Amino acid sequence: MSSAPSVTSVSECSVHNCSFNHDGCTAVAITVSGSEEHASCATFIDTSVSGGLPKMLAHVGACQRSECSHNNDLLCTAPAVKVGPGAEAADCLTYTHA
Repeated sequence: MSSAPSVTSVSECSVHNCSFNHDGCTAVAITVSGSEEHASCATFIDTSVSGGLPKMLAHVGACQRSECSHNNDLLCTAPAVKVGPGAEAADCLTYTHA
C-alpha cells in the first residue's frame, strides 16, 4: 500500500488584485499553468467579488509546468510555493526550469 503524496501549500500570495487573496490565498487549490520559461497561477481572478473560503490555506492542486524541477507527475513537490507578480499578474515564483 503506497502513501498519498504530500500536498504543496501556497505559503504567500502578493497579488493584491486577486479575488482569492485576502489575508492569504483562500482558494481551496490553485492550478499552475503558463508558457515557456515561466509559470502563472491560472486560478487568478481580477474582479471586485471576494472569493474562496474565509480562512483557507490554499494548496497546489495541479501543475501544468512539466519542465519545472518541482513537478512530479503534474503534482508540485516543492515544500511550499509563492505567488506574485512576474511575467504575468500572478506567477508561481517558486517555478524553476529543470
